[in-house]
Amino acid sequence: MSRPASGTRERIQDVARELFGQKGVQRTSLQDIADRLGITKPALYYHFKSREDLVRSILQPLIDEGERFVTEQENRAPAARATPRELLEGYFDFHYRHRADLMLVVTELTTLADLGLIDTLLAWRERLCRLVFGSRPTLEQSARGVIAFGGLQDCCLQFPDSSQRRLREATVTGALAALGMPDA
Repeated sequence: MSRPASGTRERIQDVARELFGQKGVQRTSLQDIADRLGITKPALYYHFKSREDLVRSILQPLIDEGERFVTEQENRAPAARATPRELLEGYFDFHYRHRADLMLVVTELTTLADLGLIDTLLAWRERLCRLVFGSRPTLEQSARGVIAFGGLQDCCLQFPDSSQRRLREATVTGALAALGMPDA
């Protein structure tokens, strides 16, 4: 019995993640992926028209969920806005769920720039910073936001052997301190 096409797409994505992690996106060919799967390159092209299409398919759920998270936070009524701690905890949870794909983001910035995804990721930090500091944060506040939100993302990757609970608490506490809100 053959697997459904969506199962094949997922298998291709899983093998691509593994090879991208080992060799990098630019040094992994579609032929490498097809060989590892034991399928022909044309069979792979049936599911993904290019390596860029494959990379985008892996990263699109991360981008979609991140955009949804930030937009939902922005759309909350001012009285119902998340506290800085709640905002950081939600952002941490999002990054922690996607840490495998985030490693691809960090190691392949050129590929992401080519796909137009870097601007999206950086814009999230700016938008979240405005939620914390208001619509016109100062340079100091903006710098604190980049350190807090960017550092939070980095911690999800830097400490893979830490428990989620301990890492979340340490990371959010550090990010709040970076924002200048250690008691928030």
